[in-house]
Amino acid sequence: MPLWIPITIAAALCQNIRTTMQQKIRGILSVDGANFVRYLYGAPLALGMLAFLVFGTGRQVPHISLAFLGLVTIAGVAQIVATSLMIHSFSLRNYAVGTVYSKTETVFVALFSTFIAHESLKLGAWIGILVCLGGVAILSVRGSFANVRSVLADLTHKGALFGIASGAIFAVAAGTIREASKLLPEGDFMIRGITTLACMNTIQVVLMALYLARRDRPQLGKVWFNWRSSIWVGIFSVLGSAGWALAMTLENAALVRAVGQIELVFTFIASHVVLKERPSAGEWIGSILVIGGVVLILIVH
Repeated sequence: MPLWIPITIAAALCQNIRTTMQQKIRGILSVDGANFVRYLYGAPLALGMLAFLVFGTGRQVPHISLAFLGLVTIAGVAQIVATSLMIHSFSLRNYAVGTVYSKTETVFVALFSTFIAHESLKLGAWIGILVCLGGVAILSVRGSFANVRSVLADLTHKGALFGIASGAIFAVAAGTIREASKLLPEGDFMIRGITTLACMNTIQVVLMALYLARRDRPQLGKVWFNWRSSIWVGIFSVLGSAGWALAMTLENAALVRAVGQIELVFTFIASHVVLKERPSAGEWIGSILVIGGVVLILIVH
């Protein structure tokens, strides 16, 4: 099995945990405050990973060019904006609607890879991506096909528009992370992936801190005061982001993000194993579609 696959699955699991925790602290923090904790507590961990690789294993930090810094800045800003749009879409409609439409990211990433990065996908991979997206839509509304129709029919609702916008901008982030890692001339995939992540997270902390200091200064105090709950968002965020960065250093970003849709299957499993809820037929179908789409992508790849 290629190394990027288990790394992607681990990243999806961490992202699932982070998103759940981030949604919980929305009752304490604003949209931007909840977004900020992801980077504030994640950046030191990313820098710590980089320090361990350099001083603990003898690896060398790759040469960092202005073009690389430009791309990671674009990726960092795109990730900030996309995350804020996604969290905002949750508050405008509900978690299911925001999730369904933000997951259109996989299609946008595939378009980015094909037409901008010139890493074209096979027809089977495109089919697999669309099958995964269908499964995600079903799982996001807990297996209710009637709710799937209502969610997809209401494209003009602000929650849907914010969700689609977040998916498109997340795709920009994923594509530029992949392109940035390709600009690092030396080192194995691990040092290149973590260098990309550490630079991006550091830039994100600086930009968001400046933004909050100017637009919503009280949030800075709230983020610090609620560090016990916020720090876990940062921990699982950096673990997930490290996984995505490493996987995208190894493989086409579109394939990585498509396999990452298995994140919704983890939600399905957790709700029924931990909460002892009885799964509906629709949820089983949604899970099978996501897994089937992932398998199809891996077979044709």
